Amino acid sequence: MQSNANTVIEYLKNLPVDRIESVTKLHETISDNIPKGFESMMNYGMPGFVVPHSIYPNGYHCNPKLPLPFINYASQKHFIALYHMGIYANPDLLKWFVDEYPKYCNTKLDMGKSCIRFKKPENIPFELIAKLTQKMTVNNWISIYEENIKR
Repeated sequence: MQSNANTVIEYLKNLPVDRIESVTKLHETISDNIPKGFESMMNYGMPGFVVPHSIYPNGYHCNPKLPLPFINYASQKHFIALYHMGIYANPDLLKWFVDEYPKYCNTKLDMGKSCIRFKKPENIPFELIAKLTQKMTVNNWISIYEENIKR
């Protein structure tokens, strides 16, 4: 579900009451752990972290006017979603995450290509998400992105 919010703060304030605490904690976890250079902003109708044009002027290949997306998160109808493009683009990072997940959460991993779904807010493994967020710098992400785009 896309939001019409113009800012991350506005997005967080407009969440359903039962999601405010966990989605806000997800935002704070990512914010506190993301390497320098990524910027927080609304992107595709949800909050996210991007590589700004000031660092990567080419922008996103699908629409170069947009900055290069990296992580987004959203309160969807039936779950809270974390979209991590590094997991999608880097098989080693994906393997690491899948192997680590059971160490932090006793629920089955519900995941698509870049989307990790949490049906119950109390099952979000914030410590694991903090570690995942720390694993890729802006330069790492740009390199992986360019490798995959040029294929």
